[in-house]
Amino acid sequence: MSSTSSAPYVVLNTGARMPLLGLGTYKLCGAEDVRSAVDAALASGYRAFDTAAVYRNEADLGRALRELLPKYELTREDVFITSKLGPKDQGVKATDGALHSLSQLDLDYIDLYLIHWPGTQGLLVSDQRNPGNRAQSWAALEELQAQGRLRAIGVSNYTAAHMTQLMHSCKVPPAVLQVEFHPQLCQKELRRLCEEHGVCFQAYSSLGKGQLLSDPGVMEVARGCGHTAAQVLLRWAVQQGVPVLPKSSHPDRMGENTKLFDFTLSDTDMDTLSSLDCGHKYVSRDPSEVA
Repeated sequence: MSSTSSAPYVVLNTGARMPLLGLGTYKLCGAEDVRSAVDAALASGYRAFDTAAVYRNEADLGRALRELLPKYELTREDVFITSKLGPKDQGVKATDGALHSLSQLDLDYIDLYLIHWPGTQGLLVSDQRNPGNRAQSWAALEELQAQGRLRAIGVSNYTAAHMTQLMHSCKVPPAVLQVEFHPQLCQKELRRLCEEHGVCFQAYSSLGKGQLLSDPGVMEVARGCGHTAAQVLLRWAVQQGVPVLPKSSHPDRMGENTKLFDFTLSDTDMDTLSSLDCGHKYVSRDPSEVA
């Protein structure tokens, strides 16, 4: 974990710097809402934005960045853009899916492109074609990375079994694994696996879809250190070197979230939060069911 004057970052296995804090854009819909959120995020110091084909907002995000970067005297190279391959494009359609994301975002390259889900839309989770489709998708992303269209490639929602399978078959190892991660879901096995293979472990749903904000243990730590529950939950992750992608369309909350680099949690507070681990998932879809 390192820091510059602008944004603390992690160094990926490609050598690229990925900010520790990014704006998640899931459920952010409509050109006006996307532009407003991007404007507030850039003003607050965000330099990373996470989207996906299934979010249906890639075009609006790309347009907002093109219009707003000059306002903050920023260029394309100053921001880190992540998008993801939709499950409907898993397998033979992967190249077209990734190129469609590039077209929607209207970019020459995407900083990080992930396989969003280990399964394929239209197939049962138990279907034995799923592993072959994942492998075909990965080979397509490797080729697009070699062409410079995708600067880094990775996966999302992969289990330890999916990751192990990928590591055995890939030519290019994934740069990032993005999964649900918070004090109630510490993902120790996946984090160990990522550490062994030099893969950056990245969190989504850091606030447990908002439900962790009222958890007694989280509230106690927040009161004790004089910060909000959201700041404490995000700090718990980044203090372990785990990048976070909190979702918000509220400028005040975005600004609050950037303050997570202004303080450090004590070892006791870190232990208190980690002790909440009970394997609870707030995201209903279970990737462990996917063959």
